[in-house]
Amino acid sequence: MSSSFDKFQKRRLISSYFSVVLSVFLVLFLLGILGFFIINSKKLADDFKEKIAMTVFFKSEANDSILKAFGGELKTAKFAKSYDYVSKEAAAKQHTDIIGEDFLTFLGENPLQNSFDIHLKADFVINDSIEKIEAGLRKNIMISDIVYDKQLVNLVNNNIKKVSMWILITSIFLTIIAVLLINSSLRLSIHSNRFIIKTMQMVGATKSFIRKPFVMRSVKLGMIGAGLAILALIGVLVYLEVNFPDLGILDDKLLIGIVLIVVFGLGILITWLSTYFATQRFLNLRTDDLY
Repeated sequence: MSSSFDKFQKRRLISSYFSVVLSVFLVLFLLGILGFFIINSKKLADDFKEKIAMTVFFKSEANDSILKAFGGELKTAKFAKSYDYVSKEAAAKQHTDIIGEDFLTFLGENPLQNSFDIHLKADFVINDSIEKIEAGLRKNIMISDIVYDKQLVNLVNNNIKKVSMWILITSIFLTIIAVLLINSSLRLSIHSNRFIIKTMQMVGATKSFIRKPFVMRSVKLGMIGAGLAILALIGVLVYLEVNFPDLGILDDKLLIGIVLIVVFGLGILITWLSTYFATQRFLNLRTDDLY
């Protein structure tokens, strides 16, 4: 009978430890993913902004020297991340590929213009900056027109503000849930040992002496859960880097290291605090209240 009871107690103890480690792992993994999303959100937003092109069309009178000079200006321009020169012949070929027939055969001449597709740096993809850039470019008398998607620029900037606000709200919400979940798991673990705690107290053990082994055990479980979360996060980062190299997920190694350290630190801090207050609660209970 005693052997069966001991096995039952051992299984229950292992199950309790496993639930704590699993709770810590899942919560810290989600917080780590959120942390990586936050530090990469600006990079992703900037990458999307820099894909919006401003197309500058030149008059037919603009010769090669004028076009080359404009290209040279773009190389040194603070607002230009990159640019592509599209000759009217290349533009005609693109149109032909899109519509599926050569429109030059019945028009007799190429009505298209030489142009530059300019991709602005992310910091300049806001209405005021683009308008100033456009006004400056229009001073060139050889430029016939400047085209870009104004509605898309407005939409991107407005959505980035909304997403940033929701990320902040989600971060606070998940952090609260993280603390509550880990705290709940640890309280259940301590609850199963409430009689041992009270027995030790009744034979004269001090509160700090009783609390120490429970805190140390919980911190070790927190470290295990945090370690597993870090390994899982590194696996996710490597997967994204291999399959989506353009995102440059591993470029900012310092911030990645900070997130991983914070995840590990949270695993220790939350388990330590939760165990401390959980044991304190049972230490302050009367014997009759244990049942």
